[in-house]
Amino acid sequence: MFKEEDTTMNSPKEIAQNYVATGTAKANLPISKMLALGILAGMFIALAGVGSTIAPATIASNSLGKLIGAAVFPAGLAMVLVAGSELFTGNNLIIIPVLQKEVKLQAMLKNWFFVYIGNFIGSLFIAAITIYGGTFSVFNDAAASAVINTAVTKVNLTFSDALLRGILCNVLVCIAVWMSFAAKDVIGKIAGLFLPIMLFVLSGYEHSIANMYFIPAGLFAVGNDVYLAAYAGDVSSLTWGAMFTNNLIPSTIGNIIGGTVIVGMGYWFIYLREKVQKTAPPASRKKKK
Repeated sequence: MFKEEDTTMNSPKEIAQNYVATGTAKANLPISKMLALGILAGMFIALAGVGSTIAPATIASNSLGKLIGAAVFPAGLAMVLVAGSELFTGNNLIIIPVLQKEVKLQAMLKNWFFVYIGNFIGSLFIAAITIYGGTFSVFNDAAASAVINTAVTKVNLTFSDALLRGILCNVLVCIAVWMSFAAKDVIGKIAGLFLPIMLFVLSGYEHSIANMYFIPAGLFAVGNDVYLAAYAGDVSSLTWGAMFTNNLIPSTIGNIIGGTVIVGMGYWFIYLREKVQKTAPPASRKKKK
């Protein structure tokens, strides 16, 4: 009796094997495409951030509002994966083809650098255009207050809090990417990524690329008298310097640890390490000079 293969989805081992080619292709992109696709991904994640801010403002309950906002945010990764773009946090999985010796370490770092810059540009663009375009002047400025409150909260995290929340965040983001690769159709991909992304938003974990939108949006908003009047708290801690030192730097380090070390290296060790060892030439076979 032959074991019938499951044609409805890829197994975890197949995902690991398939990602070697996927990650290799990402690492070999021209710099111009890394930047352009990175800008698009930053825009997609930022637009999801806009929706996740406005959605809770439609209801009075803060707890239910947070749940609704978390349910909206997965649209960002859905656009990244289905429409096609390059997201720094997901690309932490390129460590898999690096460990398979298909991609050089410097090629992975180059991809991370230019995609990260592209993500930042795309996120800033959406932050500026939504604030100056009056997107959050809805529901009695409740959304405007939320934009500033989110930014203030994020820049007041301790370094360790942002780091640890960044680790957990990218464990879930990379698992969401991993689960989407299990599917062989668009609906399956969206269904696979939805719950892990919803979980990280609901839990308050720190996604460096999303924060490239959330914090600048708050910074732009405090320059708008209408938006600032809607917020009753203190905004003195909300500065560009605090964005980097208190949030982006530690959350980025945490994201790399969560995505690269825990998910990427973890699944490589489970599914692919043995294959590399078997294909490596034994020391005894090396020619003696």
